[in-house]
Amino acid sequence: MPNRTRDEVFQLVKSLQKAEKRNFKLFVTRHGSEAEDLKVVTLFDALDKMDAYDEDTLLRKNPAIKKQQLSNLKAQLFRQILSSLRLIQDANNVDIDLHEQMDYAKILYDKALYNQSLKILDRIKEHAYEYHQLSYILQALTFEKKIESLHITRSMENRAEQLARETEKVNEQWLMIGKLSNLALQLYGWYIQMGHARDEKDVLAVKAFFETNLPSSAKSAESFYERLYLYQAHCWYHYILQDFLLFYRSCQKWVDLFEQNPIMKGVETVQYIKGVHNLLIAHFVLLNHEKFMPTLQAFEDFTHSELASRNTTTTVQSFVYLYISKIDRHFMEGTFTEGLALIPEIEEKLEAYEIHMDRHRVLVFYYKIACLCFGSGDNERAIEYLNKIIHWKVDLRTDLQCYARLLHLIAHYELGHWELLEYLIKSVYRFMAKMQNLSVVEEEVFKFLRKSFFLKPNQVRGAFVTLRDKLLKYENSPLESRSFMYLDIISWLESKIQQKPVQEIMQEKYQVDYQRKKRYI
Repeated sequence: MPNRTRDEVFQLVKSLQKAEKRNFKLFVTRHGSEAEDLKVVTLFDALDKMDAYDEDTLLRKNPAIKKQQLSNLKAQLFRQILSSLRLIQDANNVDIDLHEQMDYAKILYDKALYNQSLKILDRIKEHAYEYHQLSYILQALTFEKKIESLHITRSMENRAEQLARETEKVNEQWLMIGKLSNLALQLYGWYIQMGHARDEKDVLAVKAFFETNLPSSAKSAESFYERLYLYQAHCWYHYILQDFLLFYRSCQKWVDLFEQNPIMKGVETVQYIKGVHNLLIAHFVLLNHEKFMPTLQAFEDFTHSELASRNTTTTVQSFVYLYISKIDRHFMEGTFTEGLALIPEIEEKLEAYEIHMDRHRVLVFYYKIACLCFGSGDNERAIEYLNKIIHWKVDLRTDLQCYARLLHLIAHYELGHWELLEYLIKSVYRFMAKMQNLSVVEEEVFKFLRKSFFLKPNQVRGAFVTLRDKLLKYENSPLESRSFMYLDIISWLESKIQQKPVQEIMQEKYQVDYQRKKRYI
């Protein structure tokens, strides 16, 4: 079966907008219509018309392109598309502008115009300092030292000492940024792979790793990127350990850093979007509706801004995080049926952004949509989305895969599929045990489900009450709270006990929590 994500050139062609496609054709034909260029355009048009990449179909419909030529033509097409895009990139892109200026400095140097080259390097450093781009500062300093060591420019007295001090300071910052960004990335990688800490062993391992790799001088970090990666590292650390109050504080510092340096929103737009997303998650898990709603509204306003739609990456990330937060709002308020209206929009975007979406985000959407359906009482539809997770062989978010199977099991229980339940209980239990994802809460749920086959109708309600009372003891336990966060089992049990829909139970909970204002930050 054709796979639209398999071929890199096909992906690139499909990512282009109309103006970019038009610019590409003008770029290719700028020197006339050579035979090779015409074949590249033919290949471009052929790929553009395809819904999924299929090499056999491509060659059959375009006899001018020979199979032995295809590899070279695709490589040439890839380079020419990138070159054409380079010419029309956003003039406000700091990286591209600094890179271009560095090229100019090297050209002037090769022309033996050393003082002119040094002037451009000064401008590069000034611009790079403004936007905290240390890598370009280091490049400029390295080039300056080369010029000063090989040529007598007399550009400034004590030049050698100044360059040495400046380089040493930037190198120290660069080293700190490297250590903190490594720590943040490794913690995030742990979360993507495993989810939250599952047991005391995980807690000790994560704590030991964090304390060992956090630089002792990190608290005195001053530069933008030092602080950004420091806050990110703390953010993921506390989130993995489910210390949500400290997680919230780290997220707030992350977002505040951009508010204090608004110019950086244009340089690190995706980092800003991610920070706001994590802040919304913090408000959600703390049930802080009072701060969640204005933050969500401000974020939605931002997603409509020119900055958020400046390129494909910012557009896709804005969609992902906005709609995850919109679903979370319905979870918080218990308005599951109302939330179902989001599904067509999400599915449309998931299809449109298929080649740009990572598997992790797709899994999260499937699970959250399944929870919406389950909460609204549409168990069959919930099972459809859960099957997409269960049958998708991926090696990440084992926690999400476990709870998808558990919710899948409960949805079948709700539908009374007794002939399947005995098999599913054994299968899901084995999977969760293999993934080391069985906590006390899950063990109790499985015990109840096994016993449910032998309960008389008049015993069922009492069994639900017993299970609820057992689980309530663990609701505030740090290592058991992950079970309640992924799947609100208590609300489901209350719905069975009170014989009310799940969303009605959650709406009542929301009103009680909101009115009493139990949670403050």
